[in-house]
Amino acid sequence: MLLPILALIAWTMVMWVWMYATRLPAMQKHNIDPQGAAKPGSLDALPMKVAQVAHNYNHLHEQPTLFYALALAAHVGNWADGVSIYLAWGYVGLRVLHSLVQATVNLVVARFAVFALASLVLMALCAKTILEALGS
Repeated sequence: MLLPILALIAWTMVMWVWMYATRLPAMQKHNIDPQGAAKPGSLDALPMKVAQVAHNYNHLHEQPTLFYALALAAHVGNWADGVSIYLAWGYVGLRVLHSLVQATVNLVVARFAVFALASLVLMALCAKTILEALGS
């Protein structure tokens, strides 16, 4: 269970690099002083392509926190079997796909479908881990 956790953390760092690789040049182009970014709404002038990447980076700090806690609980409790690990990798793969959709084409219907599927995988992993914990 630790490898999927590490993979999603590594992917989050990839999105962090992507965010700043697009945001900093865009801030320079739009003459936004870095200190000005402290004021809410100051980055609204940035192109949507730049904002999409930043929004996704933020999204990787929302629902995935549940995944980290759940996967660690499954690992520490020794409740993870092969199915759990496949579910964990499935979740990670879907979150990477969600990032790529949001940061590139940002087609909301596709993004929502991937997010919903990832959520269902996370729910399945949660239910399986709870059942394993109750059975041990």
